[in-house]
Amino acid sequence: MLLIPAVAGCGSDGDDEPKNVSAKTAALGTITPGVIKVAVQPYAPYTSVQGDKIVGLDGDILAYAAKKLGLEVKPQVTDFAGMLAGVQSRRVDITIGGVAWSADRQKQGLFTDPPYYSPPAMAVRSGKTYKTVDDLKGLQLGTVEGYVWVKSIQAVPDAELHAYPDANGVFDDLGAGRVDVGFLDPLIIIAAQKERPELKIDTQYMTPPTAAQVKAKPAYEYFQPYQTGFYLPKKATKLEKAISAQIDAMYENGELEKLVKKYGGDPEQFLKPSADVATARRGVDRPQDWTPPSIAQ
Repeated sequence: MLLIPAVAGCGSDGDDEPKNVSAKTAALGTITPGVIKVAVQPYAPYTSVQGDKIVGLDGDILAYAAKKLGLEVKPQVTDFAGMLAGVQSRRVDITIGGVAWSADRQKQGLFTDPPYYSPPAMAVRSGKTYKTVDDLKGLQLGTVEGYVWVKSIQAVPDAELHAYPDANGVFDDLGAGRVDVGFLDPLIIIAAQKERPELKIDTQYMTPPTAAQVKAKPAYEYFQPYQTGFYLPKKATKLEKAISAQIDAMYENGELEKLVKKYGGDPEQFLKPSADVATARRGVDRPQDWTPPSIAQ
């Protein structure tokens, strides 16, 4: 995990504070009262910035929650490492965009309840089929620097890791035949298929490794469906709880189903947790009786 780059220009200058901030909104403890400063990378269709607005699945979810909480969203564009570093140094209030919960990351920040769950997706060259971890042995495997799949790929026997600054590098080398499989968030792959047909890539979902395989090689856990989260500084406890409450409400009122469908996702895949989601976080950053949010089973 690369955490060195910081987010430039994320400090408060006092000029962007909205007028007439309610006491309830001010009590959320954002860096600037009434404003939520958000570190994002260009990662459509999860996050991209158009003008002063974050659009995409994560952007729409946060915008919904922020409106309910009376917060004005202010984006700060960086890369993935800068997103994490900006939160951990509290130069921003939050980062969003397919950020995977992990035990290591939660030690340095706070995660909200999962706004969605992400199935293990692979970008592959058309005509090729890979189903299990064993199928990946000896292959050229690509992902983005700092993503959770880096450790998983490094654990695959005789496979070679190719780590890139962004998803475009993965797709470019996949299309050129320098990489056999790219591990990225599923909506990214689906969007690339539509936008870059010349690459001739397909989206495939991996059969998750068994519990025995993960026990033998713990890094394989990231080849399982993972829970995403919005990531906040350690001291932002009030803001985390408030946003988590809004996320939970969106599972209940159908808003998340609507947004997932808007971006080409399947709510059955994205909004129902796997069995290990609860056990991963109980007693770590959630109470022992925590139940992960879900749409109706």
